Parts: sequence; structure tokens; C-alpha cells
Amino acid sequence: MFISSKPSPTVPPFSVFTVQREKDRERAQARNGSKNSKNKDDGLTPEQRRERDGKALQEKAAKKAAQAEAAGGSKENKGTAKNSKK
Repeated sequence: MFISSKPSPTVPPFSVFTVQREKDRERAQARNGSKNSKNKDDGLTPEQRRERDGKALQEKAAKKAAQAEAAGGSKENKGTAKNSKK
């Protein structure tokens, strides 16, 4: 078996990968940085955040229930006709 002491010309040196990785990380952070900082910079304690989120979920559920009722059916009865077919 012959082992060459020269590096292969098709594989770039390790430092090239490191530089490219750092550039990619900077670009990804620039793209996603504003999305992630939204939750952390709201100035609320975890308890206040839970209360706010719980209230929003209750409002959303009430709105969805009102829409289902206005449509003439309840959420529980949907899909039963499909399941009863044999």
C-alpha cells in the first residue's frame, strides 16, 4: 500500500472549512436573530408570560368554538360519518 506524504489537491485544508463555517454561522444568526430575541426581550417574568400566553390561548379557543358553533356543528361530531363507513 502506497501512502503519499502530499495532501490531495481536491480536498481544501481544514482552515478553509473553519472559515466557511464561521461565515455560515454569522449569516444564519443575522437571518434568525430577530426571531429569537422577541421572546427574551419582552421584559416579562416567566409567571407573567404564562398568564399572558394562557389568556391568549383561552381567547383563541373561545373564538374557534364560536366559529364551529356558527358553522352548525360541534368539534366533537366532526369526522364521525367518515369513521362509520365500512
